[in-house]
Amino acid sequence: MFAWLKKTVRNFLIVAVLICLFIGYFKFKDYLLLRKIVHNLKAESRVAEALVTEASLDEYTRKYTTTIKFLEYDVKGQPLKPRYFTFKGNLIQFQTLVARFEDKHVEAGHRLKGKSVYLFLKAFVLDGANTQEFVITPVDAVPDGYRVGNPPRPLEKEIWRHFWKYALDPESRGRVGIKNAQIEAPGSVFVPGTIYTLIIEHDGGLRIDARPIPEILKSE
Repeated sequence: MFAWLKKTVRNFLIVAVLICLFIGYFKFKDYLLLRKIVHNLKAESRVAEALVTEASLDEYTRKYTTTIKFLEYDVKGQPLKPRYFTFKGNLIQFQTLVARFEDKHVEAGHRLKGKSVYLFLKAFVLDGANTQEFVITPVDAVPDGYRVGNPPRPLEKEIWRHFWKYALDPESRGRVGIKNAQIEAPGSVFVPGTIYTLIIEHDGGLRIDARPIPEILKSE
């Protein structure tokens, strides 16, 4: 009888340990899932960079003339062809159309809907009747950063035409999981010696971060 009791206790302990390991495993999986959700919600991606390549000040008008180099990155993080814009002024803004997907898609890290979709429309300087602007992406065009074919294939054009139509239509966008779509215009005073990085937050919009150009690059 003692042997039977000993065997029963041993089996009970083994089952108890297995249950604890089982519970611990799933708690660990829940922890990893929670970390992934938080990571996805806080994640962000660099989408473009800009810097001043030339700047001068008119002694009479006290206005700056500023030339910037604008370098956009595609969805794989590869640089596109740089563009150069020259403005009478140095408070430069970028007009963008940003579509945010519903939180559940961002939380899950959805392959297609896990981060906001953006479209650079134009770069501009507001100056009343003398406002200057440069088109980056024409209306109804395929965004360079998302382009698959070069030139874009007819199917690509059709997909993007429908996408922005859905994004801007409150009744339609819910059907494709878009939370909201809006025009944003982040801007900054552009000065030499600084790199300006445009960043998109996976659950939000665009912002501009600035940092000094590293010393090793200043003479390049």
